[in-house]
Amino acid sequence: MSVVGIVDSPAALSVATGLGKGRVDYLEWRADCLPEGLRPPEGIFPWILTVRDAAEGGMREWSTKKREEVFQENLPFASLVDVELRAFQRLGGVLAAARKRKLRVVASFHDFQKTPSSGRLRDLVARAGDQGADIFKIATRTESPADVGRLLDLFAAATIPLAVMGMGPLGAGSRILFAQCGSLLNYGWLHQPNVPGQWSAVELKRILSGK
Repeated sequence: MSVVGIVDSPAALSVATGLGKGRVDYLEWRADCLPEGLRPPEGIFPWILTVRDAAEGGMREWSTKKREEVFQENLPFASLVDVELRAFQRLGGVLAAARKRKLRVVASFHDFQKTPSSGRLRDLVARAGDQGADIFKIATRTESPADVGRLLDLFAAATIPLAVMGMGPLGAGSRILFAQCGSLLNYGWLHQPNVPGQWSAVELKRILSGK
């Protein structure tokens, strides 16, 4: 039940560098949101490396080749690497390099419009496992208890560790619930939210720690 602070701007990086020990467990380096050439500072928290394209909620319209270059440049600083599940084949070189460095691989899936059907969600979990992911991260829009229930059901049948988050009207409440039910990685903002229903990472850590 780890908390991840998202570094998606220079302002968020400034907050991250000032965090005391134990305030979060990981930091996510959103390379698509940060100035090119900037690298994750070492020695503060373990880094999860992410480079998203626009369709995945990213901030840049980078080609696959450019994304691979940015991933490869930042891999030496990472402890985990997060690649959208649908991009696994296109970014196979990144995954191979991550494995060579013995980094854990997070396969992620985002749906900013809805929560898919139970069958679709189970298929995604199975596909992530089949493609060698160590963790499957899923974030969907949650507008009803049924949406939350479909995500909650995944924990009973999952064959690999899950990181599950809701966005939208039921996002904040569902994130606490999912963390308590075994969500491995639980993301929060450091400077300002980037999706509805997101907690501050520091506040989320405090709540989950019971302090």
